Amino acid sequence: MRLRSWILFLVFGLLISVIVACSGESEDASTSEEETDEATADTNEEKEGEKVLNFINPEAIPSMDPSLATDESSFIYLAATTEGLYRLDENAQPVEGIATDHEVSDDGLTWTFTLREDAVWENGDPVTAHDFVYSWQRAVNPETGSEYGPYMMNGVIKNATAISSGDKPIEELGVKADGDYTLVVELENPTAYFESLTTFGTFLPLNQKFVEEQGDNFATSSDTLLANGPYKITNWKSTSSSWELEKNEDYWDADTVKMDNINFEVVKDPQTSVDLYESGKIDRVDLTSDLVDQYSTNDDYVITPDTFVYFIKFNQTTTDVTANVNIRKAISKAFNKQALVDEILNNGSIVANGLVPADFTPMPETGEDFRKVNGDLVTYDIEEAKKLWEKGLEEIGKDSVELELLTDDDETTKLMVEYIANQLSTNLPGLNVTLKQVPKEQRLDLDTSMNYEIQVSRWGPDFLDPFTYMNLWTTDSGNNMMGYSNEEYDNLVNATTSSLATDNVARYENFLEAEKILFEDAAIAPIYQASRAQLVSPKVKGVFVNPFGATYEYKWADVGSAE
Repeated sequence: MRLRSWILFLVFGLLISVIVACSGESEDASTSEEETDEATADTNEEKEGEKVLNFINPEAIPSMDPSLATDESSFIYLAATTEGLYRLDENAQPVEGIATDHEVSDDGLTWTFTLREDAVWENGDPVTAHDFVYSWQRAVNPETGSEYGPYMMNGVIKNATAISSGDKPIEELGVKADGDYTLVVELENPTAYFESLTTFGTFLPLNQKFVEEQGDNFATSSDTLLANGPYKITNWKSTSSSWELEKNEDYWDADTVKMDNINFEVVKDPQTSVDLYESGKIDRVDLTSDLVDQYSTNDDYVITPDTFVYFIKFNQTTTDVTANVNIRKAISKAFNKQALVDEILNNGSIVANGLVPADFTPMPETGEDFRKVNGDLVTYDIEEAKKLWEKGLEEIGKDSVELELLTDDDETTKLMVEYIANQLSTNLPGLNVTLKQVPKEQRLDLDTSMNYEIQVSRWGPDFLDPFTYMNLWTTDSGNNMMGYSNEEYDNLVNATTSSLATDNVARYENFLEAEKILFEDAAIAPIYQASRAQLVSPKVKGVFVNPFGATYEYKWADVGSAE
């Protein structure tokens, strides 16, 4: 009963916030409905007679620089505007991009890509092998400050680790141009998933002359970007609350691109978003938990399974509280995740009791799902949580503590974290959890600078292999950002790309063992594996949802009959 009362209180609070947002009293909360209506009407009028789709985005785009992007939104729009060696098709399989073919040496270490000669940047410059060499070198150059460059390339591309740590010059990276249209890549170790890796945003090419001409202004607005993909981004600046994807007529496969424009508007308020959908002004909307029951019988209602896993990160460097393993374990077990997904999220999401998601990758020999094999590694157990909590407090010599929980400021996250904070403060005597809710871009900055105590974060896979999750928490990972370090964990994970690189059965055994260590250390507290409850207009065709990399693929988007 207490749980249901709390949920009703939260829903009531959300309704109040919706009323405030719709009244225009909070400019930061979201674009007001009136402003969005006017912007959408203007856009539709301008594009009358053309193929146009209108979508919303929950946030501004944090970055359009392939070397610096780290988040879902950024990678979606990079994939739409920039073509890499390959891109993912409807079945999430790599298909021709700038590369038309490739060969792999017998030892698996040298990949030679043949590039098409009819691909150009929107300024008319040809897309060449040199563009890939420059971009990949830039991504691992310590002066760039890229998180994903070292994360994606260290241990994969020859010498990437030494270069990103400042021990070798960038010219020694294992990527060379053999003429303008042959790219030769040398790997540190055989990497079975390397072809799918090349579809990811960090591996996109860059026009060196253009980037250097723009200097610090590069990728801060439409005018300082250069597309070579299906679309150009227009009317965008780094602070924009709206932008457009406009068909790139210079794209090598422009005949395949059916859409003239895809328009995006930042709208954070769930009810405003649904109102826009019902009035026909937008063509897709994510539903928050309080709206699912209302629309679950709608003909346009769909649930899309996702591979994003949400979890709490513990910064072990900021306070003796989060540095204590028993306190971290207590927090991991002290909130009811089943109630969270059933009654707070209410969108098809499932409880996460590990890191690698369910139905993501099968074991090499048996085909059994990785998650099923490793089972539940941390579950809700309030009695055990209290015992661990008391032990942890005794170890640090305190009887009460306060922790600040850093989170995004969208409405779904607000409802979720208010519930988690209430559960933790109620179930762990002496704990007071305060919330710091900020725009996603600010949260990412605070994460990078490790300026937080505990944080709700998430991860979606970059390629189809457990390594995309397990590599997050090695000591030198650019995504660790919480001071966690375990030598045994490091050795197990690192061996999967070195001594065990060609033995997939042994690699997966290492992943299983490493994941267990991660939760023995309570490095993170898993929350849930996401699903999306949405209303999607029947006229939307050919928009693919990827299980890794960019969430949406718009190259093949089209507008069909709504009947």
